Amino acid sequence: MFGLFMGNRVERIDPTEAVKAARDGLITVIDIREMGEVAATGKARGAKHIPMMLLRSKCDPSHPEFDRSLDPDKTVVLYCATGARSSSAGQLLSRLGFKDVRNLGGLRDWVRGGGTTEST
Repeated sequence: MFGLFMGNRVERIDPTEAVKAARDGLITVIDIREMGEVAATGKARGAKHIPMMLLRSKCDPSHPEFDRSLDPDKTVVLYCATGARSSSAGQLLSRLGFKDVRNLGGLRDWVRGGGTTEST
């Protein structure tokens, strides 16, 4: 677990840029918050929900539970509630071979950038 916090800082992405790129199909947006958080607030429209505790198995191409809809060569944008967990998660995805990982911050940033939400 401690290795999750080591490594380079994941760059932030401007919320408006992220919303536009998501609409254009250029990025994959992943909500890493826990089930209860997503149930309470919804998630970014079109985002995948992969809770932080499942990231290693769902995002590791060598793991049997790897989510085959993820493309390590496509830009991935992560968010949580404030951006702290998504920064750590971005470091993990980078170590797992994802080429371009960005931190949006929180769901509030998505909405501030013009994005809409959906219930799960």
